[in-house]
Amino acid sequence: MLFQFGAHSALLLPFVVPGTALVLHLLVRAARYGSLPDGLLALLLLLSVLPVTQWMLGYAGWYDSHDGYSTLMFYVPWQPWLAWGPTFYLYCRSLTNQEFELRRHWGHLLPGMLLLGAYAAAALYDLGWGRALHGQALLFHFGTKGEAANWLDWLGAPANWLGYALMLGYGLATLRLLRRYRRYLDDNFSDTARLRFRGLRDLLAAALLGLLLWLGFEVLNRAIGPLGYGDYWYAYLANGVLVYYLSIVGLQANFAAAVPLRFEPEAALRDVEALPENVIETAVPLAYSPVAATSPVAHAPGFSVEPARPPAPALAAEFHSWRAKLLQLMADAQPWLEPELTLAELAHRLRTNTSLLSHVINTGCGQNFNDFVNRYRVAEAERKLQDPRLAHYSLVGIALESGFNSKSTFNRVFKKLTGRTPGEVTRPKS
Repeated sequence: MLFQFGAHSALLLPFVVPGTALVLHLLVRAARYGSLPDGLLALLLLLSVLPVTQWMLGYAGWYDSHDGYSTLMFYVPWQPWLAWGPTFYLYCRSLTNQEFELRRHWGHLLPGMLLLGAYAAAALYDLGWGRALHGQALLFHFGTKGEAANWLDWLGAPANWLGYALMLGYGLATLRLLRRYRRYLDDNFSDTARLRFRGLRDLLAAALLGLLLWLGFEVLNRAIGPLGYGDYWYAYLANGVLVYYLSIVGLQANFAAAVPLRFEPEAALRDVEALPENVIETAVPLAYSPVAATSPVAHAPGFSVEPARPPAPALAAEFHSWRAKLLQLMADAQPWLEPELTLAELAHRLRTNTSLLSHVINTGCGQNFNDFVNRYRVAEAERKLQDPRLAHYSLVGIALESGFNSKSTFNRVFKKLTGRTPGEVTRPKS
């Protein structure tokens, strides 16, 4: 029988079928549009679906059918843990950098490729060389499993434990990557909410918790075991839930990654080294508010238009000149009213490069790009909130006219920079 429905197999089926369908959909999209994130997400989903599929088919009777279905079960790498951690890491790299090239980093997938090669070699030896060419019978599991496949059983446990170690190691590396990526966002984008990929961090935490669950079952199996198939079924059910979680978070992340992102962990040092030496050596941080005296938002409550202390005499003339140009542009053109303003766009308007402008903002202004721009927006919003002529405006209207693109971002940034929410600001009556 092709599939025997039962409580255990039927409960796993809703995870396997949608997961497999999404894998095929993502592969088609990756081939059609050349989208590396779609391709890697498809691989990641496949690696998550395979273990659940094994247990589902096992409970559906494929191991016990003693025919071709049983033979198939012994020549598929159902436990691809060696590849899961590296694939998740590479997937995050592809999301955060549209110029990321897999061909330069394929070595991360080498352990998983070796495991796949071992299964392929076993199938060629047992089914191709032995059975098809020489008519040899398969010696194990009622004539459905060959000698090479039997040797793969010895490889299974060490490969799984190595896979667990790789999941933990790559999981921690991915967390560090995402933490550095958030700093990159703050230095390059004024609106970072949908680009932070918070879901990926939560998903990784869930995956690591799942890893602890698997380790717990392994420990129990050795301490009080052996555990039966029914005992392990619950771990595969949890893995099925992870398939849904990964599908939702991954699709959201792939959609958000349509914004041009160029995050490269090693790039920051190269950018600093490319700056003129006199700028790097003589620039000092200045604790000041970015609102210039000529700006219409200069007198917003809580913001000073003067530096907390005068610039150091040693400040490079070139550096000081770029800082002055930047503040003048912000005051005159008010680019901060554009919700999608980026460091690259601001650098283009100043006719300079992003490395120098970022250093001017970070060192000369004592802030990252995100805070630098959002202080202008918050100052404008606070001015509008206290303007009697705008008393009839809603908070959403104030937010949109001050350069924010959503109420949630407005509330979060306003609270961060002023210590209170927009609703706590006393507004005049119309």
